[in-house]
Amino acid sequence: MKDKSGKEISENLRNDAKNIRLVMADVDGTLLTNDQVVDPETIKAISRLRESGILFGLCTGRELKSVLDSLSAWGIEGLVDAVVGSGGAEIADLTLDRSVKQYPLSGDLIKKVMRHYASLPVNFVIPEDGLLYTFKDDELIKTLSEGDQIPYKVVDPDAFLENEHSKVMLTFRSDLMPAIKEHSKSFHSPDFTGAPLVTASILFEYMDPRVSKPAGLLQLLNWHDWTEKNLCSFGDEDNDFPMTQMAGIGVVMENGSQKTKSAADYITDDNNHSGIATFINEFLV
Repeated sequence: MKDKSGKEISENLRNDAKNIRLVMADVDGTLLTNDQVVDPETIKAISRLRESGILFGLCTGRELKSVLDSLSAWGIEGLVDAVVGSGGAEIADLTLDRSVKQYPLSGDLIKKVMRHYASLPVNFVIPEDGLLYTFKDDELIKTLSEGDQIPYKVVDPDAFLENEHSKVMLTFRSDLMPAIKEHSKSFHSPDFTGAPLVTASILFEYMDPRVSKPAGLLQLLNWHDWTEKNLCSFGDEDNDFPMTQMAGIGVVMENGSQKTKSAADYITDDNNHSGIATFINEFLV
């Protein structure tokens, strides 16, 4: 086995692996294959991991209820001990029967984001209660719904945005990402200082700047009186970069972004070739 520089894996990584009490994996591009399933080898590895006394959970931009609703279809029902959902806005520990939601966006702020991008060919999506809520029916929402295997519902924006929500997502054709990023630079609001996140090739998200995967993971670790050194994370996209940096062991998939790979302690096989199982079997069980 080799580390990210191509050198033989150091003894330090094997020593660090002895401290791991919690393994948290991103979902899309990490846990799931491109066919939106968890491969059999990874399911077996997760089972062995939990049998050894290490907890396993998911840390994802997906909304909490949609994740819990999908566990059976993914073949991992009963194998997930915790979920950090909505990019860190929702934390649930199933072993402690404890959960919290934090730092939602106001409806008025979501409307400001929508107005800023109104001239571009995008659709706006708010994931909540196991559904993708949107304000118009088009091919963009249909593509996202089919790809994530989450049903969508078209609602009236004025009524829906009377309440707070964890995030707002923009979905669009993947070739428009450079234009979306450029346009985001001119969005200014005294109520919002956080940078938007690229979470997939067709998704651009806004959340409260206090929300992040590391913040959610730290809350989860605190509930168990653990620290970052007790955490092993798996990720792939740019939004997994901070999580990879903060984890005692940060593992990135071969299909991951160059930015996130640069923070990795180890680069494993890609999401279509049991990358999570490869690392678990070699270092954790």
